Amino acid sequence: MGELDPSEKEVSMMEDNASIVDSVEEAVVEAESAEEAVDAGQKAPVMAIPGLARLVLKRAGSETDTVFPVMAPAVVGRFDPTVGPIDVDLGALQPEGTYISRRHARILFEDGVFRVEDLGSSNGTFLLRDDFVKVENEELVDGQDIAFGNARFVFRIGEA
Repeated sequence: MGELDPSEKEVSMMEDNASIVDSVEEAVVEAESAEEAVDAGQKAPVMAIPGLARLVLKRAGSETDTVFPVMAPAVVGRFDPTVGPIDVDLGALQPEGTYISRRHARILFEDGVFRVEDLGSSNGTFLLRDDFVKVENEELVDGQDIAFGNARFVFRIGEA
């Protein structure tokens, strides 16, 4: 391939700059839409790193500083040497850890959607709707209250 002549270089640079300007304008529009949503009292859209989330422990109805990172797909449970390591070990929680199965549930991220799947746990996996409802395989959304046995959490998408 040969060198571009000066006029072709100028056209190429102008096209590159136009592409950058378009990208910046799209980002500004997205940011303004998020600000408008917050100003209107709505939740801002959550931009997820694919599969990155966290479980924030709740006690007495309030979120605590205890956070368990989740990188889906992730098995939630408690470590036992006969079963081997798991991804999110809730066994150290007292007293809640005693109600969590060794392989309690799996958090998945498929087609841009988080899901929780109970793995046949003894004490169940629950999502808060009007009340806690036992689930087998359900979608998870940012801010969703979830319980593994009697251990309650808030599911958060993305980093803290």
